[in-house]
Parts: sequence; C-alpha cells; structure tokens
Amino acid sequence: MKTNYFDKLLAEISKTGKPNFEDSEYIRQFFMPINSARNTILEEQDKIPEHLYFINSGFMRLFYYDQNGEEQTTFLCSQNGFIASFSSLINQTKATENVECITDCELLKISYSDAKLLVDRSEIFKNFFLVMFEKSISSAALRANDLASLKAEQRYQKMMDQQAHFIQNIPLQYIASYLGIKPQSLSRIRKQAIK
Repeated sequence: MKTNYFDKLLAEISKTGKPNFEDSEYIRQFFMPINSARNTILEEQDKIPEHLYFINSGFMRLFYYDQNGEEQTTFLCSQNGFIASFSSLINQTKATENVECITDCELLKISYSDAKLLVDRSEIFKNFFLVMFEKSISSAALRANDLASLKAEQRYQKMMDQQAHFIQNIPLQYIASYLGIKPQSLSRIRKQAIK
C-alpha cells in the first residue's frame, strides 16, 4: 500500500506528540488500509466491537435502532477523524450502535488488541489514544447538552457554522436524526435559513 495512505494519520498523531521512526513503523504494521462502499455497516449493534477506524476520506456515522425500529444517528465523522462505538470498544461490551459508511470510504482500521499493544509499547500512542477518547466523550456530552438546551434552529445553525461539510455531503435524514429534528422540520428550517 502506498506510504501516503498513512500520512494523514501520522499528521493527526503529530498533533499530540512527535512520532519517531519506530512509531511510524507501528502504524504501518498495526493499521490495515481498507476501502469500504457506501451504506456498509462495519460494526453491528449488540455485538462486541472489534476495530477502531481512522477516516482517510469519506463520511461515516454511528446509529442505533430505537424501540420503533427507527434509525437514530448519534455521531457523524469525516476525513481525519476516528470512529467506533467508543465506550463499548474500550470496555469490550456489546455495542449500542452500528458503525456505517455513509459514502465510499478509504479507512485505516486497528483491532482493539493491537491498539492495546500500541499503548503499551509507545508513549506517543498512549497520549494520542487518551486525547482521542477524551474528545469522543466531550463530543457526546456537548451534543447531549445542545439537544437539551438549544432550539432546533440553533442546533442547525451551529452545524452550519462549525460543520458545514456535513450538511453538504450527508443525506438530510441523517443530519435531521443527529440534530434531533424531524426531516420535514429540518427542510423548513433550511428554507428559512436560505431566505
């Protein structure tokens, strides 16, 4: 596989510490490049998660089926981001969410056992994974707070301001579900925003 397949991941890791040659070799050894087609579910709800995914290109989401069988999107992720059913992966418990490719994706995946090995072998990876999991927890808490405290229009506007690339590349029903808005209500909010 081309070396540049790993460049974006190395750049992300470099934000928390400078990887040495050995760290770079660990990436090539433990992260497996895969291409995944749109609408592919990589990890399933009610099964113990096996992998953590880094997105080289494409858009992904976490979602679960509620008691009515409706899909509820809980997390959206794009290039240079990590995705997994994080708490289930760390605790090796049955996942409460599915991991799905919204678009065709180029990914690097690492198994839970290999990620643990990396943390044991490298201080850089230990710090990096710690920061990454903290971000995932913070992101979930922030979303919960937004759903509780912001009006639908404010939630949409915040996404427009901070994550416009999601709105431009992800189907409307997933955006609506993530923002806790009915698709028809989101269509109305979008029309009003355009005026």
